[in-house]
Amino acid sequence: MPECFDIMTDRGTEAMSEPFSINIRVYYEDTDAGGIVYNANYIKYIERARTEWLRSFGVEQDILLERNVAFVVKHIDIDFRRPAKFNELLKVTCEPTKFGGASIVFTQHVYNQNGDELIEAKVKLACIDLKEFSPMLIPDYVKEVIKSGS
Repeated sequence: MPECFDIMTDRGTEAMSEPFSINIRVYYEDTDAGGIVYNANYIKYIERARTEWLRSFGVEQDILLERNVAFVVKHIDIDFRRPAKFNELLKVTCEPTKFGGASIVFTQHVYNQNGDELIEAKVKLACIDLKEFSPMLIPDYVKEVIKSGS
C-alpha cells in the first residue's frame, strides 16, 4: 500500500494559520459580455495557484516534465458562490489536504477584494509517468521538499 499522509497533521498547528495564496487581476479577456468571469477561467486561476504553491518549494514543473513526471487533474468539484467581475483583484488559495502514494488532494478558494468567497474547489491530482501515461508514485524528492517545507 502506498504511503499516505495528511498534510495538516504532518505540518502541525503552525501551518494551519493561512493557506498558500496568490493574487490574480481579472482582465477583460476573462469575462463575458456582462463583465462577469467566465466559469472555466476559475479552473485556470486555481491551476496557477497550485503551480505557484509547488514553485514555492523549489519544484518547477518543466523540470518534472523533463523527468517524464506530470501532475494531472483526476477530479475537480467546484461550488460557484458569487461571480468575479472585471478588474477585481482576486485572492486564490491552495491548501493541500492529503497526499497519497500517487495523488495530492487540494482545497482551493477564490475570494474577491472584499473577502467574499467566490468559489470553493476540491481538486485531486494524479502523478503520472509521461512515457506510459499511467499513474506513478510521487517522486521521493518532490515529497521530501514539500514535507520539509510545509
